[in-house]
Amino acid sequence: MNDNQADEFIAKPAMTEAPGKIEAKRFKFATFSSLKHRNFRYLWSGTLLMGAGQWVQQVTLGWLLYDLTGSSILLGLLNGARAIPFLIAGPIAGVVADRVDRRNLLLQAEQFLFAITFVMGWLAATGSVAPWHLFVFTLATGIAWSFTDPVRQSLIPNVVPKEDLINAVALNSIANNATKVMGPALGGLLIAMFGVAGNFFVQSLAYAGVLIMIYRMVVPRTPIQARQSSMFANMKEGLAYVWSNSLVLALILIALVPRLLAVPYQTLMPIFQKDVLRVGPAGLGMLMAAPGVGGLIALLTLATIAGGVRRQGILMLTAVMLLGIFLVIFSQTTSFRLALVALVGVGSCQVLFNATVNTLLHLTIPDRLRGRVMSIYMLDRGLMPAGALLAGISAHFIGAPATTGLMGFAVFLLAIFLAWRVPVIRRVEI
Repeated sequence: MNDNQADEFIAKPAMTEAPGKIEAKRFKFATFSSLKHRNFRYLWSGTLLMGAGQWVQQVTLGWLLYDLTGSSILLGLLNGARAIPFLIAGPIAGVVADRVDRRNLLLQAEQFLFAITFVMGWLAATGSVAPWHLFVFTLATGIAWSFTDPVRQSLIPNVVPKEDLINAVALNSIANNATKVMGPALGGLLIAMFGVAGNFFVQSLAYAGVLIMIYRMVVPRTPIQARQSSMFANMKEGLAYVWSNSLVLALILIALVPRLLAVPYQTLMPIFQKDVLRVGPAGLGMLMAAPGVGGLIALLTLATIAGGVRRQGILMLTAVMLLGIFLVIFSQTTSFRLALVALVGVGSCQVLFNATVNTLLHLTIPDRLRGRVMSIYMLDRGLMPAGALLAGISAHFIGAPATTGLMGFAVFLLAIFLAWRVPVIRRVEI
């Protein structure tokens, strides 16, 4: 697609009108403006409960597997197994989301999660749980999540008007990041209070709460055109759309950069706390929490000033460039305080980048293709184990600081390259 075609694309409607044609409104502070919409409140509340259940489950499974086997290798394999469904079932889930009623699909997936989690609780309570149960459970829940995550993303533009879309995406990201910060601590506390079996039952209650939220939602039905063709043809249509649309293709490709080159720094954090910063377990906890704090600050800021941010493309590129810079700063410091500040910057830029990409995709993708395109976009989640593996191998040979510094520099250079080679990103406005 040449530049003239790109300009023409931005000027044409994607939902009902394109990013460049949304009428500018007077700027106002409205941190929680999208929550005034009843159906989004239900969707957002369900996202909070879903995220809490996922993080509690992750802590519970890791603790239980290591308690049963004492094997760090099996622990690593279990974490890797969590990403497999997103790579295999994710594209299929996107096709299904465009062929059926999305609310009903979400209901069925949540019912499955409730049932299988309750069964795991029963196995743990009776002392019948075995390591292979945990792997089967991880794969099964991963498949369910690969369906629910793109559907939840696809429903956001159906339950809020365009003027509140940026705010809704930011609040949705806040829900995910809040559970990321609090979920692991909550999972450990629940194990101490109720035991492993009780943890699974608590997760089941969380999924039951999600079901209640979905039942109360009223989502406008959209014409389902995908049924007129086969699922293979639907998948091919989604891939063809992404490939032929320079803006969508660029957004999806640039979304891969942090997953491969930025997020894996988290796996090296124990090395930094022990060999570089020498701060002990308490310091490690602070290092792990700092990006989450930065993410919440950035998202609350974005939700508050969303109506005044027009140049979303420039904001996205700035965020990813700064992400690379903050990673380089973190990699080179031996000061614990400066490391915390740098990690707050890393978390802020990372979630700001993710929220901006998400918003631009929602404003661009036609609703009939939304499930397929969002499932392709979410394939980046399956790349995290690969990035973590590369980071671990590199750290073994050149050290964690040099590895993290190279990753940050690569993120910065790739952002510059995409800004130069894909000018449609720089020009996009809302």
